[in-house]
Amino acid sequence: MALYEHVFLARQDISTQQVEALVEQFKTVLEENGGKVGKIESWGLRTLTYRINKNRKAHYILMNVDAPHAAVAEMERQQGLNEDILRFMTIRVEELDEEQSAMMQKRDRDDRRRGDRNDRGPRPDRGPRPDRRPEAPAAE
Repeated sequence: MALYEHVFLARQDISTQQVEALVEQFKTVLEENGGKVGKIESWGLRTLTYRINKNRKAHYILMNVDAPHAAVAEMERQQGLNEDILRFMTIRVEELDEEQSAMMQKRDRDDRRRGDRNDRGPRPDRGPRPDRRPEAPAAE
């Protein structure tokens, strides 16, 4: 069987539970057609670069798939018919990466940075602020 990375974008106004239901639906389609789904990552609700069907944000989902082409084609056909799916992309790969994707690593790195800011404590007193305007000459 072939190995694929599949990413799809779901509409912003559906709930997280509905997104999980979509993932299970497409996972079932793949398994019924002889495929397996490895890692599933939810990248969360992210801002789109440009609007798609009047949506400014979308739920991003990554699936690692080990399935025959017919199973992937059927999943893509169903996604094309589903109104909750804005876009999808499937890429055939040589091997599946079971570690965190680059998107999840970036999120972890950003979370660590935010935590560091709060650990620094209060700013030290810098003394009086210098006056930026030169003094006007005294009127005589």
